[in-house]
Amino acid sequence: MNIRCIWEYNGTDTILYSENYIGAFTRGATLDIALDKMAKEIESYLLWKKEDIPELLIPEIVQKKESNLQICDADSDIIFDTEKIALSQDEYYQLKELVLKSATDFHALYEKVPNKDKSYIPKRKTFYGNIPRTAREMYEHTRSVNSYYFGEIGVQVDHDGTIYECRQRGFDLLEQSPDFLTNPIYHGSYDEDWTLRKVIRRFIWHDRIHAKAMYRMANKTFGMYSVDNVFGVND
Repeated sequence: MNIRCIWEYNGTDTILYSENYIGAFTRGATLDIALDKMAKEIESYLLWKKEDIPELLIPEIVQKKESNLQICDADSDIIFDTEKIALSQDEYYQLKELVLKSATDFHALYEKVPNKDKSYIPKRKTFYGNIPRTAREMYEHTRSVNSYYFGEIGVQVDHDGTIYECRQRGFDLLEQSPDFLTNPIYHGSYDEDWTLRKVIRRFIWHDRIHAKAMYRMANKTFGMYSVDNVFGVND
C-alpha cells in the first residue's frame, strides 16, 4: 500500500503529511528522517482507527511546498491539491465522524491523566508561545483551535464546553450552509488558503500532535503506561 505523502519544508526541516490517511504525519530534521518514520505512523494511525495494517507500506512524495514558516515547531500553511475537490455527502459524513472520534478520544486520553496540572516536560518556546506542558494546557490549547479553524471557512463558533461539544457545534453550523459540500476555497488569516477538507485534516493532525505529546508526558511524569494508549502512539 502506497502512502501518498505531501512534503512541506523549510531548509531541511520537514513535515510529511499523508494524503490518503488523513491527519497522519511525521516530522524530521531531514526528509529522509521523516520518510523513515512514516510507516510506523500509519501503523499507529490504523491502530487508532481499529483497522487492519497492510503488510507493506511504501511512502511516495506526490506534492511538495517550500515554506518560510517554523516547520520544526509544526507551523504550516500548506493546502493539498486534493483538498480543493468537492465532497460527496457520504464522504463528508465519514470524515466528520473521524474528526469527532478524534475529539472524543482526545478527551478520553485527557480524562485518564491522574493530575491535569503536573508535568515533568521542560519549558520551551515555539512560534505560538510556550509549549503546552501539562495535560490541562494541552487540552485547552487543542480545544481552542475550534473557533480558529472553523472561522477560516466562514463558520463563526466558539470553543466552549468539551472539545467534542464545540467541534460538534461547528459542524452543525457548517451544515446550515446549502453549498458547503462544494468545498469552496477561502483566503483566510496570514494569507493562508482554507477549505473544509483542509479544516478536517488540520483537526485530526492537530489532535495527533498533542495526543502524542500528552501520552508521552504522562508516561514521563506518572510512569510508563500510566494512561491508555488511545492513539496507538509509538513508545
